[in-house]
Amino acid sequence: MDIAAMNTRILLQENTTVVDEIGNHTNEWADFYSCSATVSNSTGKSKVESEVGGVVVDNSDISFTVRYCMKTAMVDTSRHRIIWNGEIYNLVKIDYLNLKKRALKFKCEKVRG
Repeated sequence: MDIAAMNTRILLQENTTVVDEIGNHTNEWADFYSCSATVSNSTGKSKVESEVGGVVVDNSDISFTVRYCMKTAMVDTSRHRIIWNGEIYNLVKIDYLNLKKRALKFKCEKVRG
């Protein structure tokens, strides 16, 4: 693992349930952990776009490789997402890289919206 290649910051957010003063439950995204990462394209292409119904849609798939730690080991695809460069990415898959506890690779897709 090349530590020098981890030259960008990502923010992991966790979906939490918040209860207001009258007992209503709402889901909110709360900051969970910020760390350095290596960014790479999953498909090998710089940008994947398709035209759906006359609208150009960005279908970016991207991977983030981070160092293994207790916080990153707790990340789950159903409760976490990544913020990078002001864009939101949903976690699709977590690769534990042969279970050596050195690094994790988060395969993500950009949220449309």
